[in-house]
Amino acid sequence: MYLAMRLVKYKTIIAIIAAVLFSTLAASNVFANDGGVEPNNQGAAQNDDVFGIDPIHETTALGKADLQTTVARIINVMLSLLGIVAVVIILLGGFKWMTAGGNDDKVEEAKKLILSGIIGLAIIMSAWAIARFVLIQLGQATAVTGANQYSF
Repeated sequence: MYLAMRLVKYKTIIAIIAAVLFSTLAASNVFANDGGVEPNNQGAAQNDDVFGIDPIHETTALGKADLQTTVARIINVMLSLLGIVAVVIILLGGFKWMTAGGNDDKVEEAKKLILSGIIGLAIIMSAWAIARFVLIQLGQATAVTGANQYSF
């Protein structure tokens, strides 16, 4: 009974989540395109590409960049995601402060969230600067061409 009472309280949120989930299950029209491609039924004796992955590796960008550039890109993506999380924390703190309604406890909680988000952003920006410095110095020390031109 208690669970049913709590579910009624959140029925709008549950309805929205259910609608989004069920809308992804909706049928969509998919039409095949023959494209003039002949099926490859020759087997491994005549064609070593049994699984059809040879054309895939030619079109992807995996393994085409040097290791240092790949590491720089991974660091960029990770720090960008962390930056987004920190900004969301700051926005959440601002929202809590605006909806505190004069309650000092909620205002203090909101201030702590905003301060935590700002500290997080400072740490993330410091990590970015350190990673950029280290990667550029390693690139120059190992004589990698274009060491100063990483996409930071």
